[in-house]
Amino acid sequence: MSFLLDSNICSAHLRRPAGLAHHFIQYGGRLFTTTVVLAELYTWAFKRADTQRMLQLIDEELLADIQVLPFDEACAFEFGRVRGSLLKQGLDACSVDLLIAAVALHHDLTLVTHNTVDFRNIPALRIQDWLAP
Repeated sequence: MSFLLDSNICSAHLRRPAGLAHHFIQYGGRLFTTTVVLAELYTWAFKRADTQRMLQLIDEELLADIQVLPFDEACAFEFGRVRGSLLKQGLDACSVDLLIAAVALHHDLTLVTHNTVDFRNIPALRIQDWLAP
């Protein structure tokens, strides 16, 4: 099984790597994130007082261990399919969350997030929470 890491999992790993290190070791080579999450992480870094240190951590600690998947045309198609289906049912989800979910669905990855409730309405999306007690 391979995994797509949400921004809260990536930021938790950057803040206290020992907490998630066993997952990063266990699933080495099967960990991914998306350019959408990377944009969120860069935003997080640029709003902090220690921006350069955070950028360095993202580049050297996180991106050294995971692969980044682009949000491309196939993912856009998946986004539209899922969002259209949700809207037909009178449901919706945050657009950023749907962008991330679309990448996971297109690449058949399990999404790892601590915000599981944000993704609960997305059909066929496999979710794990590596920060849950």
